[in-house]
Amino acid sequence: MQMKALCAVLLSCAAVLAHAAPAPSTEADDMDSLLAQKGLMVHLREVRNSVAERASDLVVNAMGFIGVPYRRGGASEAGVDCSGFVRTIYEQTVGLMLPHRASEQAAVTQKIDRSELKPGDLVFFNTMRRAFSHVGIYVGDNKFIHAPKPGAKVRVEDMRIGYWNGRFDGARRVEGADDAAIAAAANLPAAR
Repeated sequence: MQMKALCAVLLSCAAVLAHAAPAPSTEADDMDSLLAQKGLMVHLREVRNSVAERASDLVVNAMGFIGVPYRRGGASEAGVDCSGFVRTIYEQTVGLMLPHRASEQAAVTQKIDRSELKPGDLVFFNTMRRAFSHVGIYVGDNKFIHAPKPGAKVRVEDMRIGYWNGRFDGARRVEGADDAAIAAAANLPAAR
């Protein structure tokens, strides 16, 4: 009997809430209509596609480095360290010169939550008892590509394994980063 009473109360509450809910707004429809009239919907779609293509290009280019040996200070297919790898991929793929040190790359890029990660974003780890001492490129499905350490080669790893999960320091997005800060950190003149 108590179960029937509880169900009746829940159904009554649901009916009241449904009746009290405001009517759907047409503001979103009005905005879409305005954007379409101004030709901006096409532009927004092009921007979304461009960002998706850029992320895909970053990941594909990064995957081309699998097997390249780790080399401290390296930034070419002859050998790379973690930040040199990231710098090289971004320079080759999108023409953006990031600083060489992982901590500087973290400082000039946009902080994002781990749940917001998208392919092409940067992931940072504390591997040397200091913040942002290691960096890699997120490729999706909780995996990242990086140049791990001397004697190793560029490879893809899962961020959920104990070693990486316990050392995760944060995620950053290069899109939306401060161009002037990137140029200054890379010792380049700022774009005008």
